[in-house]
Amino acid sequence: MDVGADEFEQSLPFLQELVAGADFVGLDIEFTGLRSNLSRPQQISLFDLPSEWYLKTRQSVQQFTICQIGLSMFSSVEGESNKYVAHSCNFFLFPTTFGILDSEFSFQASSVQFLNQYGFDYNKFLKNGIPYMNEEQEKKIKHSILRGNWRVRSSLDKDQIKVVIDKVTQWLDLAEEGDQMTLPGISGFQAFEVQLVLRQALPNIWTVLKEEGVIVKKVSQPHRWYLEHASCDQVTCWKEQILLSARGFSVFFQMLVKAQKVGDISFHHLLYL
Repeated sequence: MDVGADEFEQSLPFLQELVAGADFVGLDIEFTGLRSNLSRPQQISLFDLPSEWYLKTRQSVQQFTICQIGLSMFSSVEGESNKYVAHSCNFFLFPTTFGILDSEFSFQASSVQFLNQYGFDYNKFLKNGIPYMNEEQEKKIKHSILRGNWRVRSSLDKDQIKVVIDKVTQWLDLAEEGDQMTLPGISGFQAFEVQLVLRQALPNIWTVLKEEGVIVKKVSQPHRWYLEHASCDQVTCWKEQILLSARGFSVFFQMLVKAQKVGDISFHHLLYL
């Protein structure tokens, strides 16, 4: 079963159930590169201490990214000795691009050649890859979101959000309290980002994400305060939800770690996560 960004959140409860019921798992990971050529002082040596070997190896893989994870979960068949049912999933991943996070990564020619040889689907990787981030990136974006220090980094996002803010500001000049407008065609991370920026820039509006797009409503400042502290949409709770979506596959990987299943995975693979 192939799982991309479009199917991931919907599939998460089912995947969690499979992991919980598994006796052991097998994991295989594909990358855009394996190891970069480090300068002589950073090259790995037989005389390195374990900690030195880890730091050098970790540094050598940092410029590459995971593009696909294959996971098989094996569950024993009740009443049958040494018989298992396997559930296999193919996850296509792409680094989270959200707010201050805008990852850079490289391709290694030999790795691309290997992926081509085995029919790797670059469209699924580049167009529908599940977002993910490492622990260091998660700390940065969590601090940015929860402290309100939100910055839009991508020049494309900046241009799009400027158009949205101009449109909403023009509408506000003529709108009465209680009026609302719809910003169609905005979904996913962009919807979260637009709402964060609008709420931060304009104290007399409120935003809600619906199927038709982002709904902007003109409200009084006392009513805005009430909405921010309402149980159904407390700002902190809402921002935690944004962070959960931005973490993407990292949420599932942490579930896998906490399940403490016996697994087949090389230590080298874990350096990328």
